[in-house]
Amino acid sequence: MIAFAVTVPGGEVSLWHLFMQAGWVVKLVMLGLMLASVWSWAIIIEKFVAVRRMNAANDRFEQYFWSGKSLEDLFVSMGNRNNIGLAAIFMAAMREWKRSQDSAMRAGFQGVQKRIEKVMDVQIQKEMHDVEARLLFLATTGSAAPFIGLFGTVWGIMVAFQAIANSQNTSLNVVAPGIAEALFATAIGLVAAIPATIFYNMFSSDAGKIGGRLENFADEFSAIISRQLDERV
Repeated sequence: MIAFAVTVPGGEVSLWHLFMQAGWVVKLVMLGLMLASVWSWAIIIEKFVAVRRMNAANDRFEQYFWSGKSLEDLFVSMGNRNNIGLAAIFMAAMREWKRSQDSAMRAGFQGVQKRIEKVMDVQIQKEMHDVEARLLFLATTGSAAPFIGLFGTVWGIMVAFQAIANSQNTSLNVVAPGIAEALFATAIGLVAAIPATIFYNMFSSDAGKIGGRLENFADEFSAIISRQLDERV
């Protein structure tokens, strides 16, 4: 058991002892912050894997896309895959292109490119929703956890001073445990907030880069579709 840096005549005061001796309000604060910290780390691990997976999938797709294969062959070869990122945008655009070909032959190609661009915009929003999911929890934990921990500290110190007043004793044996319990709440708040803030900023930056990459590809693919439409007019 990790020991807290406060000693009393009875020996060291452990973290578990501090938690068990705290009042119910401080205990609720500590439990809430511990759960927030655990959930934050679960999100951090999940996002780390998801971002790496998205970047790797985008790199592979760009190699296939610019390898010289025709759009039709690439569409057929990727039809049975679980596509994400650039591949998902390409597949959504090609499906719309396939659906629009018959009607375009009868009524002309006006509006086809706009529909394809709209489909790609919608797919970009879906992909970014997956990338950015649950980041709000990290942001909330990073901003709110220190204040929640501070609330537990203030409450614990109030209780400690009440105990001092009731006992009429200001010795370290009476004061130290209560103050330690109160400060422990702030420490847990910081433990929850610091990694949540760091990784929220990191994943927000990653999401921005991924979003820019998806939008750039959509613009490039829209230009390719435009050239092909011009050739058919």
